[in-house]
Amino acid sequence: MSATARFTSSAPFGVVDGWSLERLTQPSRLFGANGIRTGPDGRIYIAQVAGSTISALDLETGDVETVSAKGSDIVGPDDVAFAPNGDMYITEYCDGRVSVRTPDGRTRLVRDDLPGANGITVHQGRLFVNECRIGGRLMELTPDGGEPKVLLENLPMPNGMEVGPDGKLYYPLLGTNEIWRIDPEGGEPERVAADLGVPDAVKFDSEGFIVSTQVASGQVLRINPRNGEQTVLASLAPGLDNLTFAGERLFVSSFTGQITEILAGGETRTALADGLTWPLGLAVDGTGTLHIADGSFFHALHPGGDVQALGMMFSPGYPGYARGVTAIGNGEFLVSGNGAVSRYNPGMAEGEILAEGLDQAYGVAVSPAGNVAVADLGAGTVEWVHSGKTERLAGNLNRPIDVAFTANGTCLIAESGAGRIVAATGSGIDVVVDGLEEPHGIVVHDDILYIVDVGAKSVVAVDLETKARTIVALNVPVGAPEGVETKPLKGLPPLSGAQGPFAGIAVGPDGTIYISADAEGSVLALRKKG
Repeated sequence: MSATARFTSSAPFGVVDGWSLERLTQPSRLFGANGIRTGPDGRIYIAQVAGSTISALDLETGDVETVSAKGSDIVGPDDVAFAPNGDMYITEYCDGRVSVRTPDGRTRLVRDDLPGANGITVHQGRLFVNECRIGGRLMELTPDGGEPKVLLENLPMPNGMEVGPDGKLYYPLLGTNEIWRIDPEGGEPERVAADLGVPDAVKFDSEGFIVSTQVASGQVLRINPRNGEQTVLASLAPGLDNLTFAGERLFVSSFTGQITEILAGGETRTALADGLTWPLGLAVDGTGTLHIADGSFFHALHPGGDVQALGMMFSPGYPGYARGVTAIGNGEFLVSGNGAVSRYNPGMAEGEILAEGLDQAYGVAVSPAGNVAVADLGAGTVEWVHSGKTERLAGNLNRPIDVAFTANGTCLIAESGAGRIVAATGSGIDVVVDGLEEPHGIVVHDDILYIVDVGAKSVVAVDLETKARTIVALNVPVGAPEGVETKPLKGLPPLSGAQGPFAGIAVGPDGTIYISADAEGSVLALRKKG
């Protein structure tokens, strides 16, 4: 893995004669950024749920080293803490686990029965963990995996926590917008601060004051633990996740993967630039602007590569984890994710659930007649969405991941598990294209079907009339790195259902083909020359 990106390949892009392929956004260096902690070596260790990766940022050189890579035993790491002997304890949010990684790189499971395991800290050799879920617990664990000592339960989504100078354990509650503390030896919890910007992590500065990131407001607050008085240290974009001190220097993480140093007087410095976390589904609106579903964020990509966040997980109207997307006019989009399909208007900050109860909603598309179809990968079906409910269009499919419509209204389905594209008919399905490795995004333009085959790392064009097939792009940075078997992220409602990669595709009015290069976290443009 490169010191400058999360994914590299020795093979350059390859395109057939008459086509060009270019990056519209720079590759991401991380798969987003969640819990961060300064390690014994002075580097900042960054947990990345979406990429099942832990990286270490060298503050002097800016190099990023992958410490625990995608495909390893650590899945969906959300927060980390170090023991005095250098062992790194890790919460694996999606799998409800706590693991430990020794300085020589060996990993060991501590417990696997802690749903929503998230906040973690070590104090004087004692290990504390909480569960970020409705009804979550705050516990002390033993390194040998013994029965947890439950300090509190039925908490509304606790998160990143720390022991203060007074020996009490401080923890934020996302569900009530408060910070609380409790004596680890027992006793009643005490509320420290309220009416914040949705606190998701707390640490302490050298003067014993709480410093807390606010996920909804983007503020970094300094709070007096004795009276709750607040001072704004900096105002950043919403989506802050955690923070750490490196000596007297303060750094905060964002869902986007940005690491920011907080300086005096409200000033900031970017220690690590942000990028796209996945990306997933793509859609082009009536103005020709490309929109990106990126899980926790919904972006617009403007000319010149400027990515603008139009909405995020904690903003009003946001439809929840965003995966599939299609534009429907008037600034509105259909967005699929978790088990639902929603109508979303980011400009108005409004969202409306059109159908729910799906297993894993992936690609969504609208037919020429205005009918909405969604691929339910988990259930192996494609469903019509109307009148607040779903109706089966096709079933018994092998991991259907995307849908697209031809000009005459035929629904095409990418069966990622079967390596083929099929057409839904009144009597069943007909095979349109077979022999693919793992198709993901599909789109039709001028009777040509374009397919992102993540298994072959290629883009395939199929003439729907003649069935002539052309590989128009090779060595596209999609899917998992070679030799890596990705492990599914189970997710945890209400924040997210099961998460998984989805290399989406869309077409612009000028025929430009846009591709989610999910391996490196960029968006590509594939264009015909002339």
